[in-house]
Amino acid sequence: MTNFIGDHPCKVDGKGRILFPAALKKQISGDGTRFVVKKDLFEKCLIIYTQEEWERQVNHIKAKTNSFNKEHNAFVRGFYRGTAEVVLDASSRILVPRRLLEIVGIDKEVVMAGQDSKIELWAKEAYDGIEQNDLDFAALAEKIMQGTNNEED
Repeated sequence: MTNFIGDHPCKVDGKGRILFPAALKKQISGDGTRFVVKKDLFEKCLIIYTQEEWERQVNHIKAKTNSFNKEHNAFVRGFYRGTAEVVLDASSRILVPRRLLEIVGIDKEVVMAGQDSKIELWAKEAYDGIEQNDLDFAALAEKIMQGTNNEED
């Protein structure tokens, strides 16, 4: 399983191609040429999944949903909406569909931010605008991690 780390500023060319950062490429395990990109559920960014992670996400959804349940069908439809498969070309670029870039306001400058098993793709201005002061982050960390044991057994 791949665990992505780091924030990587990138440029989008006129055709919607983005040079995939070498540092992220080195972090990929398995087939590192095929990805799935989709709009994030919560933020105004795109999510890039390796094919392996995408399959894991899909299997998790299949295990939790019933195709004979109307709400489940609505969720599955929403989850798959706006997805696209992208492939690294010979120059290590990915071609992100223009419609997806427009949904999240990406034009020329982007940030690829490693987030564990996925990469967030943000408009640079939006990513730079995310601010969380140290006290807010510390309080959030305490709230989320309270009572958990982070040590491996």
